[in-house]
Amino acid sequence: MHDATKAPKISSYDYIVIGGGAAGIPLATTLSAKYSVLLLERGGSPYGNHNVTSLSNIGSYFLDSSPTSPAQRFISEGVINSRARVLGGGTCINAGFYSRGQPKFNKEARLMDEKLVRESYEWTEKVMVFRPVETKWQSALRAALVEAGVAPDNGFTYNHIVGTKVSGTIFDQNGTRHTAADLLQHANPKGLSILLHAPVHKILFKTKGRSRPLAYGVVFEDSLGKKHRAYLKGGQKDEIILSAGALGSPQLLMFSGIGPKEQLDAHKIKVMLQQPFVGKGMADNPQNSIFVPSPIAVEPSTIHIVGITRFGSFIEDTGGFNFIFADPSAYQGYSPQMGGFLIEKTNGPLSEGELKIENLNPADNPSVTFNYFKEPEDLRKCVNGIRTIFKTVETKAYSNYKYANLTVKDILDLNMKLQAYLPVRGNKSSSLERYCKSSVRTMWHYHGGCQIGKVVDDEYKVFGVDALRVIDGSTILNSPGTNPQANVLMLGRYMGVTILGQRIANDKSN
Repeated sequence: MHDATKAPKISSYDYIVIGGGAAGIPLATTLSAKYSVLLLERGGSPYGNHNVTSLSNIGSYFLDSSPTSPAQRFISEGVINSRARVLGGGTCINAGFYSRGQPKFNKEARLMDEKLVRESYEWTEKVMVFRPVETKWQSALRAALVEAGVAPDNGFTYNHIVGTKVSGTIFDQNGTRHTAADLLQHANPKGLSILLHAPVHKILFKTKGRSRPLAYGVVFEDSLGKKHRAYLKGGQKDEIILSAGALGSPQLLMFSGIGPKEQLDAHKIKVMLQQPFVGKGMADNPQNSIFVPSPIAVEPSTIHIVGITRFGSFIEDTGGFNFIFADPSAYQGYSPQMGGFLIEKTNGPLSEGELKIENLNPADNPSVTFNYFKEPEDLRKCVNGIRTIFKTVETKAYSNYKYANLTVKDILDLNMKLQAYLPVRGNKSSSLERYCKSSVRTMWHYHGGCQIGKVVDDEYKVFGVDALRVIDGSTILNSPGTNPQANVLMLGRYMGVTILGQRIANDKSN
């Protein structure tokens, strides 16, 4: 890894990968086995940053608003969200939960080689995934979910199965986070160059004498404001691959002249290719949490347990700490250390919004709307999920962790007053529908903007141009199950192996 200030003014490679996140790292690592690869990351290194690496500091990065923070804040419809800005991407700032997605994801993502899908998951899991230590509170919650009807108890598994299960975590037994950056140990050091603090301003295209634009290089900037250019060497199979995430990839396509004409015209960007679907289909899975005060201490824990319901809602857990970063006074005499959060994530979702660029500065976030709960089906799933949470806390298995005299209405009213950082939408809830809408938060599982079938083809090649692919969460149609990180990591490895195999075969035939 080198800071971009040490980069040559001009350089050339077989592949240029933009974005060192959950997809970009396994992709660049895999391609480096046989070819020269440049990986450009706009953030810094996760190593040595204890806010990233230590479980005891989980979430503290969300409160860091400095320009070098690994989490860059953005707001959609009053909901505070964060975009990763660090080598390792979202794996550096998530809650650590690791679970493979629904099998239907592979079909939606056009990943037809089941053996390679499995091997790609396992490639990641050997390096950065661990079996968690289950706390007493989590054991009680697991039994309570089963008692409440989220059955059967599937024990410990990475697989997505209806019922209740314990899944993996990227925190080891010492409380150290293992991120996608750890996968770089598999890279060929002679084949891979990594530049940090290297935001890309645009992709360069050749159009002269061509029926379609050809991507041939990128312009990126270092922290001193100096511009650098990296070019493809010119081989038949050389490519630029965008892995900048659901916000970064559509943003950079627009910066480079690929997007809705009205967006490009508004910012005086030369139209390389009119593409009305860039920035469309943006979605974020709504998250609604319920804090349940406990008469006994709850051991601090991140998400390890999940209840996968049949109606399209996932019930997850975190206990013993201030998960929503509310002011301690908001807990009204209770304490986050004496209680746990039961979290509802809405599958899908069906509700979608869009992304628009605000300016031409890659350091700035674009404008994003997700239209939380616009579709009635998403709201229905949330309501059923909240009902399941209340059914769970009323079970015998959970009884030690709930005050006997605390009613469902008491818990709901307490949580309506806990909504820190959100617009004030009333502190009493007349219905669960209203609670879902008024307490909505992000699950940090946003996706879309470069959807497969609309912006990229079945091989993730951008429609209408040559030598350019997008491989990351921006291509995803639905968030794959309980947490997308496993799938995005797998996607990066899967496509890396696929591209590598095709190129090696092509080189041999020539």
